[in-house]
Amino acid sequence: MGLFKRNPFGHILFLKKWLIRIAGAMTHSRYRGFNQLQIEGSEIIKDLSGTNVLFVSNHQTYFADVVAMFHVFNASLSGRVDSIKNVGYLWRPKLNIYYVAAKETMRSGLLPKIMAYAGAITVERTWREKGKDIKREVNSQDTENIGIALKDGWVITFPQGTTKPWKPIRKGTAHIIKQYKPVVVPIVIDGFRRSFDKKGIRVKKKGILQSMVIKEPLQIDYENESVEEIVEKIEYAIEQHPSFLKVIPQEELLAMEELNKYRQWNY
Repeated sequence: MGLFKRNPFGHILFLKKWLIRIAGAMTHSRYRGFNQLQIEGSEIIKDLSGTNVLFVSNHQTYFADVVAMFHVFNASLSGRVDSIKNVGYLWRPKLNIYYVAAKETMRSGLLPKIMAYAGAITVERTWREKGKDIKREVNSQDTENIGIALKDGWVITFPQGTTKPWKPIRKGTAHIIKQYKPVVVPIVIDGFRRSFDKKGIRVKKKGILQSMVIKEPLQIDYENESVEEIVEKIEYAIEQHPSFLKVIPQEELLAMEELNKYRQWNY
């Protein structure tokens, strides 16, 4: 690798590699230390093609979710199955992993700006900005950038566009799937909102069992399935379809409501 070789977004790969190594070493104990990350299905990762893969997942914190995925993906590519034991897997990280994040979030401080260099594709929210509901057209450049990232490698996206559970899937994700025809891999995570603060930076509670389940790629008829049908497939795959609420015990639903009230008062 040339010292100043860049990716399609102009990021110097040498710097990105060291950023991932350092950030990985600093965050490893968050998932294998005072908290434990239980992984299922990571053998799927190593069998994927090197490009045009879209990971869709539910979302619980701004940063801890995607950092955990960087750990799991690289560990799997280095031969570990359902394990992130020994952080040495980050010595040669996959450098063409990207993640979709709100532009507003990634400009909110020095740390987010540094993390953006690790692979953020920043997009403008069409429905919310600075805590207020808005309505604006999709920025075509944002969609094009996701397409560029898919052509270069893998993209992680959180199609609900929020860390709140049970929110609807944004149709923009389905439009991207129909346009670029990526392999779509669902991921279901849990335990992160109990472990970390909303941003996923401060450890809120130790001894939490976190989980990440990587599922088989979705079977999608890109030409004939409608946007609505693809949206519903994603909702079921990441276990955020409204029907899942019916199987959650009432006491857990009440606990979730209390948790949401707590967040509103503390963030």
